[in-house]
Amino acid sequence: MSSKVWRVKGEYRKLKRKFIFSKEMIALKEAHVRERIYSELGSRHRVKRKDITISEIVEIKPEESTDIELRRILGLESELA
Repeated sequence: MSSKVWRVKGEYRKLKRKFIFSKEMIALKEAHVRERIYSELGSRHRVKRKDITISEIVEIKPEESTDIELRRILGLESELA
């Protein structure tokens, strides 16, 4: 099985404010992406899973990625450029 590139969009609530997020990542399945989003947002922003709403998880082509670090991992960007 090969890894796929995913784009995740959603929002989370913290201190009565709403924050919108969009993230791209590499994973095997959609379930893995969902768990990583919960894990990263909970760890970095101290948000509970019940306060995170994922609106869409879409598989994208590696060329469509806008995340520079992800593109470097995929070999689409050069370190020198």
